[in-house]
Amino acid sequence: MNILKGIIILSALSLLLAACGSAQQAYPEVSKGSGDPVSNNASQIMPGAEMAWPEGQSREDAQGAVTVVVTGKTLNTETDTLEFDVVMDTHSVELNMDLAPLATLTTDAGMSVDGLAWSTAESGHHVTGMLSFPATQNGISILDGATELTLTIRDVDAAERIFTWQAQS
Repeated sequence: MNILKGIIILSALSLLLAACGSAQQAYPEVSKGSGDPVSNNASQIMPGAEMAWPEGQSREDAQGAVTVVVTGKTLNTETDTLEFDVVMDTHSVELNMDLAPLATLTTDAGMSVDGLAWSTAESGHHVTGMLSFPATQNGISILDGATELTLTIRDVDAAERIFTWQAQS
């Protein structure tokens, strides 16, 4: 009788894990770590030149039990907010936190802003949402003179997750 119960429990767990594992998503141009998947030649870009930020490029961090993929969505000086699509996946941690107070956006030109808003209708183990930041600080675009943009997210099953994008001229 105990053997039968064990087999039933193992079968149920196997089905549950298989169901969670089949919810894979495709991410465009994912780069592990902070390197630019196209090139990593930020030293050749001169601050003040016409810069283009690589919208649509994703960065991934898989520390702890949570995988976080961040994609630059709106990264230009003509908008009021800088926006990032964020996808978080796990099988063990509830992902119902507000990312805005946990996030900071900094540039190599010395500008830094805290998260403005986290917009998602999801919670649980697979969460997709929009993380936004103010595009200006004291009336100055945070992208002015910058060649590197770094998004830091704290306390999502890891002390710190760092995502970096390089400007392209």
